[in-house]
Amino acid sequence: PMSALYALEDRPDLDEPVLIIALDGWIDAGLGAASALAQLRSTSEWITVATFDADELLDHRARRPTMHLDDGVVTELSWPSVQLLAGADGGGRDVLLLDGAEPDHRWAAFADAVATLALDLGVRAVHGLGAYPAPVPHTRPSRVVATATTPELAAAIGHVPGRIDVPSGVAAAIEQRCAASGVPAAGLWAQVPHYAATMPYPAAGVALLGALERVAGLTFDPGPLAEDATRAHERIEGLIDGNPEHVAMVRQLESQVDGAVDESGFAISGDQLAEELEQFLRDETD
Repeated sequence: PMSALYALEDRPDLDEPVLIIALDGWIDAGLGAASALAQLRSTSEWITVATFDADELLDHRARRPTMHLDDGVVTELSWPSVQLLAGADGGGRDVLLLDGAEPDHRWAAFADAVATLALDLGVRAVHGLGAYPAPVPHTRPSRVVATATTPELAAAIGHVPGRIDVPSGVAAAIEQRCAASGVPAAGLWAQVPHYAATMPYPAAGVALLGALERVAGLTFDPGPLAEDATRAHERIEGLIDGNPEHVAMVRQLESQVDGAVDESGFAISGDQLAEELEQFLRDETD
C-alpha cells in the first residue's frame, strides 16, 4: 500500500516479523527505551522499508534540524526523521522497527499508515517500548508492565492494578489499530525508581530487551548495557549510602515490592501515579 505520509523504500520478504515501536519524545524515564533501542540498532543490519514525511508530521520549531558548520560554511542540515526499518534478532527472526521522532501532527493518519504497512508485511505482534518512574527500589530487578490491548496479554506480561487515566503516546494508537485487525499488541514499560528517573538507568533497557524475549520470543544481546547497569547501581548506592532517610526510603520500597508489608502500608494510588508521571513530563520539558 502507498500513503501520502510515507515513501516505500524497500519491500523485503519477511517471515511474520514483530513490530517494535521506539519513537523519541514520549515518556522514557532513565532513557530505558533509548538504551534498548541503541542496543537493538547495534546488533543487526537494518534496511529502510519506509520513510515518513517529516514536513507533514513534525513541528520543526520543536525539533529543529541540526546545522553543520565548517569554518563558517554550512556543510549540511540534518533533519529529524521517522522511518520503518527491517532487521533480525540474534536468532535470525525478522523484526520491524519504527524509529525516529514521535510525530507532532496527524496522529490518527500516522497510526493508520503504520498499521496498514505493518499488516501488509505480515506482522505477528506489535510492542511499543517505554519506561516510567515508579515506587520501586534500585536494589530489585526492573519490572516490565503492560499497556495491553487484551486482558490476556495484560495478565501474561504483568500490569499495574486498578484504573489509571494518563496521557497517551502515538505508539498506543498504532497498537490499538493493529489489535483491531487481530494482531496481539501491547506496550512494554520498564519501571524505573522514581528517585533515579532523570539519570540514565540502563537496567531499564536490559529489562525491556528481556521482556521482548519473554513476550515475543526475540533474543537481543544486552551487550554493554549489563555492565552499564552495574555501574549505575554502584553510583546510586554511593549517593544513597550515608543518608539515613534515603536508606529508609529504599528499605520501605523493598518491603513493598517484596510483599512484606500490607499494601495499605505503602501503596501508590492511580492519582499519585498520574501526578508523578505529569511531574516527570514537566521536568523533562524544563
